[in-house]
Amino acid sequence: MTEQAGPPASLVELARRYGVAAEYEDWTGTRTAVAGSTLISVLAALGVPAATEDDRIAALTAHDREYWTRRLPPTIVGRAGVTSAFWVHVTHGGPVTLRIHLEDGTVRADLLQLENYRPPYDLDGRLVGEATFELPADLPIGYHRLHLQADSSETSTPVIVSPASLQPPAGRQWGLATQLYSVRSERSWGIGDLTDLTDLAVWSAARHGAGFILVNPLHAAAPVAPMEPSPYLPTSRRFVNPIYLRVEAVPEYAYVRRRNRMGKAREFLQSRARRTDQIDRDAAWKAKRAALEAVYAVPRSAGRQLAYAAYREREGASLDDFAIWCALAERHGTNWHQWPSELQHPANEAVADFAAENADAVDFHRWLQWQLEDQLTAAQATALQAGMSLGVMHDLAVGVDPNGADSWALQDVLALGVTAGAPPDEFNQLGQDWSQPPWRPDQLEKLAYEPFRALVNAVLRHAGGVRIDHIIGLFRLWWIPQGAPPTEGTYVRYDHEAMIGIVALEAHRAEAVVVGEDLGTVEPWVRDHLRERGLFGTSILWFEADRDGDGGPLPAERWREYCLSAVTTHDLPPTAGYLAGEHVRLRDELGLLTRPAEEELAADREQQARWLNELRRVGLLRGDPEDVGATEIVEALHHYLGRTPSRLLSLSLTDAVGDLRTQNQPGTTDEYPNWRVPLSDPDGRKLLLEDVFEDANAARLGEIMRAAVRPTV
Repeated sequence: MTEQAGPPASLVELARRYGVAAEYEDWTGTRTAVAGSTLISVLAALGVPAATEDDRIAALTAHDREYWTRRLPPTIVGRAGVTSAFWVHVTHGGPVTLRIHLEDGTVRADLLQLENYRPPYDLDGRLVGEATFELPADLPIGYHRLHLQADSSETSTPVIVSPASLQPPAGRQWGLATQLYSVRSERSWGIGDLTDLTDLAVWSAARHGAGFILVNPLHAAAPVAPMEPSPYLPTSRRFVNPIYLRVEAVPEYAYVRRRNRMGKAREFLQSRARRTDQIDRDAAWKAKRAALEAVYAVPRSAGRQLAYAAYREREGASLDDFAIWCALAERHGTNWHQWPSELQHPANEAVADFAAENADAVDFHRWLQWQLEDQLTAAQATALQAGMSLGVMHDLAVGVDPNGADSWALQDVLALGVTAGAPPDEFNQLGQDWSQPPWRPDQLEKLAYEPFRALVNAVLRHAGGVRIDHIIGLFRLWWIPQGAPPTEGTYVRYDHEAMIGIVALEAHRAEAVVVGEDLGTVEPWVRDHLRERGLFGTSILWFEADRDGDGGPLPAERWREYCLSAVTTHDLPPTAGYLAGEHVRLRDELGLLTRPAEEELAADREQQARWLNELRRVGLLRGDPEDVGATEIVEALHHYLGRTPSRLLSLSLTDAVGDLRTQNQPGTTDEYPNWRVPLSDPDGRKLLLEDVFEDANAARLGEIMRAAVRPTV
């Protein structure tokens, strides 16, 4: 048999220069070569033609020329407390003057030149030399600018200095994790809203000493039916879904005439919700939108108008682009790739014309975001006032809808022709395609990471913490060529020093904690880097195995300290359902199992038996297995979390009330009502928020969590 040749050396070298992996280590530890066709497609998404040898030679030459033509790096990144080096390109042997203009207006010129023996480069007959300089270790954190004077001209580049490490919150904290849409109250409009979030935070803090409340991503969905139910496939991560607004909490609501009509609309939604088994976003948004339009029409006071103008000025073009997209989506549909060609880029003149001709429609969507700003601010302030040390912890999804607002507004910074996902691993052996366009690392660097900075700043503005979904995507992300299966993708590297540095800088300024969801295939050094920078990891009890031993449960004392630890996650059933094998039954029913259901169930029972034995070993569970009920096991598992050194512990609201149904079944869309399951009790009876406040199981679990984080005397 003839051995198949690998990709040509020129293709491998070109991939290396652009951070594209030509081989990688899979979840079994096997080195796997990436197909040449994958490398060509991924490079094309980076704007680099590589299909032929001539293409590759030309691209390598262009890469060299671009590097030597630049007088300064596109962005310089450093850490406070340590020096960091950067290069400068000027005419060989020419003088160089460098100054750093800091955020506070002061200027620094004390940059040390280091040795650099790299030979000069012949750029069209001019010898270009490379000098290396060092950022001082005592630069303050922030966004600064470096100015270079050489060759009778001046140029500049951004300098980002991030904190060396975030300081962890004092002591241990526990928090309630909730899918907000599922938590309805007597006064909400058929779907949980920001007032419900506020009330839930107050209950968990005042009654049970919770330090934070972790909520699903509140990112914006397209404002038309059918509204995308998944909070992890938003139209925008930069802005928020107005379906979470409480209409009556908008100040101008008090001046709306015929408010009784709104009351009747809300009562109708509540009645409908009691009769149906799923969250109906479309019905809720239709009624809310009509009510909000009436509130929007109320003249604002002079002070409120000033506040709105200040908000619009602060948010600038990003807010305008989002609002324009929403108005365009209502006119032309939610897939901007199918709009008239002149509307497919926000910089086009036709887009500006549309915005001017539809000024009221555009402004309505801007106004909605202002109301969300107010209600998010109130939620965080009230949570802290109730005694929480952190308050609301928001969730940042990994990407956006490829046809949505962010992909339209940021299309020059996103990679087209590929989607982000994950390679095969132990739990998803076919890999995953999330259908989301990834950031282009080269364009982010050229823009000083401004779109990413704005995103992180926005999610932390009203938060004491943020959970970043798939944080390993800030180090490397699995890119899949359009039309190819997830198995035919490859990793693309990002400048993690910049990405994690920006997260740390924004979190430091917001005095917030950062939790990275670092499950799945992770290079070991990545977790070390996150810990070094003061970012927390994530541990889910069912996945915590002793990989140095027999693969059984990892003993509590060996769990990570700088971690958010929980028994379950939104991609698994609540613990009572998990113990009953709900996840196996459901996957079998949907045809998602890769082996017979009996084998899957037997393996699952074996894993559960190991955990029950561990609970017995540490004295948290007694009695014969057949005599132990799900409620007792759920309580014991949460007691077990308290035995770990983890600084942050989480209790799912579904576990607190004994719910059985999963919120999301990976691998499905409409085969299962993902993200549409209302909160219910063990018997399947739908619960209102007021029921939660009086629920004995919820109170008992809340006290278990309070005891878990309370210092022992």
